[in-house]
This record gives sequence, structure tokens and C-alpha cells, in this order.
Amino acid sequence: MATSAKENILKRVRQALSNPVPLPFPGSEGASSLFAPPNEELEVLFAQEFTSLQGKFAFCENEQDLHLQLQQLITEKQWTKIYCSEDKWNATYSNTINLESCDVSITSCESLVARTGSIVLSTANQSGRTVSVYAPVHICIAYTHQLMFDVKDALLAIKEKYQGKIPSQITFATGPSRTADIEKTLVTGVHGPKEVYCFLVEG
Repeated sequence: MATSAKENILKRVRQALSNPVPLPFPGSEGASSLFAPPNEELEVLFAQEFTSLQGKFAFCENEQDLHLQLQQLITEKQWTKIYCSEDKWNATYSNTINLESCDVSITSCESLVARTGSIVLSTANQSGRTVSVYAPVHICIAYTHQLMFDVKDALLAIKEKYQGKIPSQITFATGPSRTADIEKTLVTGVHGPKEVYCFLVEG
């Protein structure tokens, strides 16, 4: 009996393999993108998508403009505990080593995905897994050369950058943390930062 059942199963498998079902969406296979190229610059597209998701966007002409705008924001918001573990900005902005009690954290990123308004982060450039999600406010500093059109482009860039030594965690952060689990009411800041800023620097 067992042998007969096995033979029937194998017969059906052979029949299925000899008459494969055609792909329902043949255009989705291969290297071509499913999305049409943007009609506008990536900076504009990212800013539109990012702000539509409650992100707060600022464009900076250069490093000096970045410093001026960031200092103005810090003063305006009266943030006194700023956490930043990245060498490039640590000495300028960081004044606490306690991530748990900070007002805001500052990080860089791997890239920005213009089509979805997402910030791509990894453990390689965050000095850990929690910097961008533990603080109530997250500030990301990025550069225009890091702009990518789609998620696929961002993943390819990471693959090329690390040459087989991919970071242990890659995160796509799309706006502030939000959930509608309770009575379908949208609440921000539940599983991550309540506010997310992106300072995009020319260059």
C-alpha cells in the first residue's frame, strides 16, 4: 500500500514538472525594475515620500550649513542629552554616553531609498543595533551620493560595498515608529523613535 501511494505521488510530481505552470507575472522576473524611472530628481522624490510619512527633512548645501541647521534645531528643541557614537560627529554633538536616557541620537546611514522614503541603516555604520531605535528622536545625516531610487539599488550598493562581509543587521526605517494594533488607532513612537529627522547634505 505504501509503495503504491508513493508511486502515485511521484507520478503526479513528474506530470507537474513536464507541464509547468506559466509565471503569472513574467515581467517581474529578471533584472528590469517594476517601477518606472522618476520624473524628478531623487532628492525631491525622497523628500516628498519621507515627509508624507511624518519624517522631517532638511537640505544642507554643505557641511557648514549642516552644522548651522542642526545646532538651530538642538537649541529650538532644547535637547540637552545628545548621543552620537560616530567619530565624524561625536566630538561636535555628543554630550552623553547613556543611550537609555538621551533626548536624541545622531547616526549616519548606508543609503536613502527615494521611492519609499526609507533610511537604510546597518550595524556597520551605527555602532550597534539600538542607536536609531532606542532614543525618542532619531537624526540621520546623509549625503546626496547615497540616494538610491529603489530598495533593490540600495541592497546592491551594500553588496558591492562590503564584498561578501555583509553587516549582521540591515534595517529599512520608513518614517517614525507607528502602529495601529489597538482599535486601529495610529500611534507613533511605540516601537522606536517618535520623531525622525533626515539632514541631506549636498556632496
